[in-house]
This record gives sequence, C-alpha cells and structure tokens, in this order.
Amino acid sequence: MSNDTQVTWLTQEAHDRLTAELAQLSGPARKEIADRIEAAREEGDLKENGGYHAAKDEQGKIEARIRQLTELLKHATVGEADFDGTVEPGTVVTAVIAGDESTFLVGNREIVAEGSDLTVYSPVSPVGAAIVGLRAGEKTSYTAPNGKEIAVEVTKVERYEP
Repeated sequence: MSNDTQVTWLTQEAHDRLTAELAQLSGPARKEIADRIEAAREEGDLKENGGYHAAKDEQGKIEARIRQLTELLKHATVGEADFDGTVEPGTVVTAVIAGDESTFLVGNREIVAEGSDLTVYSPVSPVGAAIVGLRAGEKTSYTAPNGKEIAVEVTKVERYEP
C-alpha cells in the first residue's frame, strides 16, 4: 500500500453502514460463496462448470470489496466535518462550472446513502482539487482531462447532512 493513502471523512451513519456491509461480506457472504464453490466443485469437470466459474467470479468481487472497505474504514475520519464556510471534504457545494450550475458533495461516494442522487467529486479530482479551500463567491479554474480550461465559481457551501 502507498504511504500517501487519503483519509476519508465519513458520517457516523455512513461508517455504520459500511462497517455492517464489511461484516456481512467477511462473514456470511464469504461462507456462502465458499459453500457454493465447494458444491460446484463436487459436480465434476471444472473446465465446463458454469456454476463453479460464476461462483469464483463472485468470490473475487466479494474479496475486492472487502479489501476496499477495509482500507477505507482503516483511514476514515468519523463524525461531523469541521465547517468554517470553506469547501472541504464533507461539504455540499453549489457552483457554476463552465456556465452550468450544479450541486455536489466533495468527498467519497461511500458517504452518500443509497437512493441519493447527489453527485460526488473526490477532493483530488480536477474540480475537487481546484475548489477545496474556496468560499462562496470565489472563482477559479481547472484543467479538464481533455486539456480544456474550465471556469468555476463557488456560489454556496454547506455542511453535508445525510
């Protein structure tokens, strides 16, 4: 792992939800998939056993998600983000980007509860990095991946409330 791992701010609700997901995946889901693999293995010829290959693929996805959640929770800061009116992880920002107004969360997509249509930008994404530290009324620009310079004006900054 890299030494420059990013700390992620999480609400208590998001932390609890992700911890429960990790417990489910690490316990019952892991056992269930191992049982499915064993049952498929007992059917014989593994080269042409679709159930076996599907279970192995699912096992890989579960293990990847376990690693992702473990790393995220290991480096998470839980609680309300300090809020002084500046854009920082854990804030909802309304900004005019290239002439279009949009509202989004600066942080990690894991913060947002299921069913929310709030867009999330990482604080290390081009737009996120450009606006972190700004206050309402301040302007900046960033270079998009395609090389274009994009103007941004922050019009509103508020604490994220799930």
